[in-house]
Amino acid sequence: MKLAIAGDHAGYDYKQSLCNHLVSQGYEIKDFGPSSDASVDYPDFAHPVAAFVEENPGSLGILVCGSGNGVAMAANKHAGIRAAVCWNEELAKLSRLHNNANIICIPARFISPELSLKLVHIFITESFEGGRHANRVDKISC
Repeated sequence: MKLAIAGDHAGYDYKQSLCNHLVSQGYEIKDFGPSSDASVDYPDFAHPVAAFVEENPGSLGILVCGSGNGVAMAANKHAGIRAAVCWNEELAKLSRLHNNANIICIPARFISPELSLKLVHIFITESFEGGRHANRVDKISC
């Protein structure tokens, strides 16, 4: 599975930690930046991740910013993207099971680095249930 990751200055340290962990677990990671914790504009990094996920069926994305909201808003402008802000394990699981989310958005200022690792692990290992949820997910794109 291909994973794309990016963030902003507030999410930089978490992004680096997630990248290192995922690479050690054998995942192929495409890191879209940033390359430091200097102030940046999150849409400049969220849009490339969303485009990558759209263009690579079966891939997933990880976005990290202070609240998770900015990167989610930018990513969700893409028709094929379902980006979910997740701050606990149940949300990470349900975003995949019920919403077929393909990008997880991590709020670095509100959760611990350890929890971010757990959430990403849940997100990339869960699968969409389909069934009654499929019709709803099919109605998301405009």
